[in-house]
Amino acid sequence: MTAPGAPALAASASRPSAASEFAAGPATLVGDETPRRLADCLAAMVQVYGGERRGAVCRELTKKFEEVRRGTLDELATQYAEEGAPKGEIVIVVGPPLTHAASANDVDTALRDALKTQSVKDAAREVAEALDLPRKQLYARALELTRE
Repeated sequence: MTAPGAPALAASASRPSAASEFAAGPATLVGDETPRRLADCLAAMVQVYGGERRGAVCRELTKKFEEVRRGTLDELATQYAEEGAPKGEIVIVVGPPLTHAASANDVDTALRDALKTQSVKDAAREVAEALDLPRKQLYARALELTRE
């Protein structure tokens, strides 16, 4: 994918290293690619972002023959590798990384570990930031754990 004013990522060796800058970011990525390089670009994205990350290949947006294909990057890479290059203008959209919610057991373990060295308030704040959960909820759970 190329950004306006950026050099094209034509060399297959440079694609993964350039794309890896954005791999961990929590944002949706949008870029354009030539139809001829679409399959290779999607294959490189599978390597860098992982095959389970969601994406879409949009063709001929705002035109009569507009088409949008959605799926995992792995599914999209396979489809376009088998079908060959599509025609028209191509835009690739890659969703943010999948987040896995922490289980109640994970939360309790993290809180117990933090409570060994910190106050309830500080432990709840630290675990809330680490697991991206509401501080108030974790504070209440930390109080329960200290009473057990």
